[in-house]
Amino acid sequence: MIAKHLIDTNNLEFLSKDDLLKIIKSMVNGGISINFYGKRIADEIYKKVRPRVTRVNRKLSVGTDAQQSKNLLIEGENLQAMVTLYKYQGQVDLILTDPPYNTGNYFRYNDKWDQDPNDPELGNLVASEDGSKHTKWMKAMLPRLHMMWKMLNPSGVLAICIDDNELFHLGMMLNEVFGEENRVGIINWQKTYSPKNDSTHLSSATEYVLVYAKDKSITRTGLLPRSKSADSRYSNPDDDPLGPWSSGDLQAKDFSNSTYFGIQSPFSGKMFYPSDNCHWRFKKKDIKKMLEEYGSKYSEVKDPENILSTSKSLVIKGTIVKNGSLYTPAEILEKCSELASDKVKNGPLPSIIFLKDGQGVPRIKRYLNNVKKGQVPLTFWADEEYDSVFEMGAQSWVYQESGHSQTGINELDSILGKGNNFETVKPLKLIKKIIQLWCPPKGLVLDPYAGSGTTGHAVVELNNETDSDRRFILIEQGNSVNGDKYARTLTQERLKRVIKGVRPDKNGNLIQKYPPLNAGFEFRKLTKTIDAKTVLSMKKDELVDLVITSHWESERRAAPNLIRIDNNKYSYLVGKNEDNEGYFIIWNGDKVGQLDIQTYKKIVEEASKEMLTTPYHVYARYEVFRTNSVKFYKVPDKILLHLGLNELNDSYNNDSEA
Repeated sequence: MIAKHLIDTNNLEFLSKDDLLKIIKSMVNGGISINFYGKRIADEIYKKVRPRVTRVNRKLSVGTDAQQSKNLLIEGENLQAMVTLYKYQGQVDLILTDPPYNTGNYFRYNDKWDQDPNDPELGNLVASEDGSKHTKWMKAMLPRLHMMWKMLNPSGVLAICIDDNELFHLGMMLNEVFGEENRVGIINWQKTYSPKNDSTHLSSATEYVLVYAKDKSITRTGLLPRSKSADSRYSNPDDDPLGPWSSGDLQAKDFSNSTYFGIQSPFSGKMFYPSDNCHWRFKKKDIKKMLEEYGSKYSEVKDPENILSTSKSLVIKGTIVKNGSLYTPAEILEKCSELASDKVKNGPLPSIIFLKDGQGVPRIKRYLNNVKKGQVPLTFWADEEYDSVFEMGAQSWVYQESGHSQTGINELDSILGKGNNFETVKPLKLIKKIIQLWCPPKGLVLDPYAGSGTTGHAVVELNNETDSDRRFILIEQGNSVNGDKYARTLTQERLKRVIKGVRPDKNGNLIQKYPPLNAGFEFRKLTKTIDAKTVLSMKKDELVDLVITSHWESERRAAPNLIRIDNNKYSYLVGKNEDNEGYFIIWNGDKVGQLDIQTYKKIVEEASKEMLTTPYHVYARYEVFRTNSVKFYKVPDKILLHLGLNELNDSYNNDSEA
């Protein structure tokens, strides 16, 4: 399936030989693929992007050092940022993002990216009249989708927002990058609750979220929090010590010989049987025990009227077969009914209840404590609890469940005030639901198109509202030349105000409206590309930033949260991890020094003052002293390795250049 406008015959002369061969092969083999001019380059371009230096802006960072260590807001081009975040590759639980829609208002494309993917500029707005607008959008998205796939851990999920302009193109690219078999679902959410009179055909009231797993076989979809309306269905009219309950169906679908039998009411003696093609959902021995809670004994008798099953029915003890039917003597039934009525009067009710004062059908008490602690995400987010395994297909979320576009704008206005000129804001409710479904309580969320920062806002609020400790990495391009200073003036400002609990009053003055949240983030800016020479020519504070950003450990491959230690009293100590292990950079004068016995003694002294434990993680140019207390990292070799570079693809400075 190849979109006609993507390979218009007028453009065939511009296609390379490899592009033409790929198109022809896909046709001959009968495969389904999407092809466009420049796809081959777009498919490979992410491999040519170089990591960059990141510089911390302390003034724009928020929170304590420990709080800042958990979350990142990066100002820079997102493909370059993801390449730079090498230590997080394979570590992200959820990528939740809202790329610019191709409507002529928001999407920019840099033509230089075809030749130089390291060019940091945003490029120009792509007009809706541009004949190659779809091609440009896909050329921009494809390498970023490849990098998103690399950033996810094996059970990770990508949830990407889109409208109908590029829905089909994005879906086909995701099928190629992630595999169609890993599509989790398509969420159709109601962005507006009133139609607009701006269309000659259909007024668009919905947008979409495409959800793909890196490996669907090991991905898990969580539960949504139970609503108050769902819990309100449970009450405790009989003072049951097990707590609130509701009346549930005693039957389950499909016929089963062993659990299709009659149940005799202890009130009236009437026999009840499962409906057509149904059976009781509990074993006979369990139902017998529940019936005997009414005070009478039950026995099993072959029921002449049960022609569908060979299973004996549960009847009041003393019931016999008489004249081809079950018969309970009047005195036995009267005594049984009296005991059952006393049980109802004195409470609590037994596990099986009979409606209509004992004359109705049997039901089961379902306790609130025993139902699922959340709701499965059904088509319209129904509140019922379901026993069957849930599988997500195409979903529709009404605006009461997901919020709508105007809600998102109103939320942003309430934080930053009106006039922020940002109109593509997703509602918090939508973003929170996605995070709750696909990011574990201690997981990591990445948003490569952070925009106004809704994803970060959702993470810190969820951490405050629930027992969770999720982290976020947000990436947003800041480009004052093009007027897109979102990272500093919008994203950072929103997150700062949310965390500090301040909001503008009617006069625009910031006031303390909410308690501060236990959260923070580090603000980083991408600068120049990295090579060995760059590392060795850095100033100390630049090198500290680089180590804190890039460090990971091969034996556990996890990306530790390094907490910066800014203390002028220390010569070498720069940070610590959550295990209280110290990180040191041997710095002598204006360059990286060596680990020897003298510098080691200084390391031990500084570690002792901060009460740090071993091993000590030491970055230095050379190692002339060794001890089991130190993990040594050679500069620049180890830093480049931690950024995904090595001696095969980077020119190293030799010793004489030190």
